[in-house]
Amino acid sequence: MLVLLAGIFLLHLASIILLLVATIDNAWWVTDTMSTDVWARWILNNGIWNHTDLPTGSTYPSDYLQAVQASAILACIFSILGLFVFVGQLFTLAKGQRFTFSGIFQLLACLCIMIAASIYTNIFHNDESSGQYGHCFILAWISFAFTFISSIIYFVLRKKTRD
Repeated sequence: MLVLLAGIFLLHLASIILLLVATIDNAWWVTDTMSTDVWARWILNNGIWNHTDLPTGSTYPSDYLQAVQASAILACIFSILGLFVFVGQLFTLAKGQRFTFSGIFQLLACLCIMIAASIYTNIFHNDESSGQYGHCFILAWISFAFTFISSIIYFVLRKKTRD
């Protein structure tokens, strides 16, 4: 049982790390000379990466951008809270009970990162012929899968009873 709990804890921790990297790092959309995330854009000029603001107008509608930013941050917060709740439930939950609150926090994190990545996919970079989704965008979808799996595990998992 201890190995199972350690595995669940590590899966949850990996989810948090992936969510934080996807939210903070600067590679949601990349080209040879440009790297964009949900916060800013970096442009390669004479071998130096220069920080610039995201373009405004129809290419980056601010309403959608703020929704992506808020959803990504909420996903990180919910996942971190879920880890604290899980650790707390390990010591306070009655024997035979399920880890429901931990599962709810992970499911909320899962839904938030899915919303962020889905909006980004649907709204941004649709008319650009050059470039591709970067590693942060891919990490966001991987963290979606990890948070979904861990939320299902929490809903199914019961605290062991002594026989």
